[in-house]
Amino acid sequence: MLTISRDKVIDILKGGVEPAAYCDSGDKVIFATRDCYDDDLITEETPNGVKEGGMANPATGPLYVNGAMPGDVLKVEILEIWLRGDGVMRTSPTAGAFHHLYKERTARRFYLGKNEETGREGFWFDDRLWLDCDAMIGVIGTAPEGEEGVPTDTPGAHGGNMDCNRITAGSTLYLPVHVPGALLALGDLHARMGDGEVMICGLETAGLVTVQVTVLEADEDERVSMMKGALPLLLGADRTRGDEQDSKGREQDSRGGEQDSDIGDKEGRSKEKGRELMTIQSAPTLDEAALLAAQRMRQLVAGLTGLNDVDSGMLMSLVSDLAVCQIVDPLQTVRCAFPMGVLKQYGVTLP
Repeated sequence: MLTISRDKVIDILKGGVEPAAYCDSGDKVIFATRDCYDDDLITEETPNGVKEGGMANPATGPLYVNGAMPGDVLKVEILEIWLRGDGVMRTSPTAGAFHHLYKERTARRFYLGKNEETGREGFWFDDRLWLDCDAMIGVIGTAPEGEEGVPTDTPGAHGGNMDCNRITAGSTLYLPVHVPGALLALGDLHARMGDGEVMICGLETAGLVTVQVTVLEADEDERVSMMKGALPLLLGADRTRGDEQDSKGREQDSRGGEQDSDIGDKEGRSKEKGRELMTIQSAPTLDEAALLAAQRMRQLVAGLTGLNDVDSGMLMSLVSDLAVCQIVDPLQTVRCAFPMGVLKQYGVTLP
């Protein structure tokens, strides 16, 4: 299997960059990543690090996918995420929801291991609290439109630093192709991160990510044409099955099949459990990002199901969920999730 070394990293996604590797549509590829601090030595004693001239949010790649051409969609199945044995967090006196509380940077390093009772990967936050890992990819994207490119610390229509904690093993991400080969790159792994990334970071780490990349041509599948207006688009992993799987995602189902819906819970609210389809949108404000995410999801739902504007809007208001991915990057990111169990009842499947 092709492996792209952690020595092959970029800090800007753009066309014209020399590819780190080439592959064919349908191939599986391993990306070896650095952490978001460029693997600098961030510790309690050196919260500012020791490296000079390091990259911010380096992404491994780019990967040239043979046959990918502008107008296509790149399907990226996240098969496996393996994490190194530790992660780091640090405060910021200039950014994040709590920056006003900190006069200087401080840092903590956490060490991953297996819980003796559950066997799950995780870490001790302190001497009382154990937290399971929920490994995710913070930065993943293709080369955007235009010649200037977009830094890897910034999200956008091309993907990038979306910091969406649903981009985990078992999920499938659909990204636009703007340049020949797509030029896919990824990095910024988190062992765990809450929605919003409110302080400014998750548990930042590095590792190995195995993906399968497939080129989807819009003129061969009407669904792909509909999806193009809603990218980046994420088919999340089935999170109702988490108790049966390793928290690092080593045993996540990556086959892409939808799960049967399970309607109704103890609270009486209709809930279609299983996988969700999500639009991920970034904008200068959360309000703008939320509107974009909801509007593009409604348009996609209407196209896939044949529902009119009124019925698709009503259905969105009944079953879709908006959530904040992150509030700390140059643009802010919101996702809109729609249950695949509902789409399945309209006969919808995804390519």
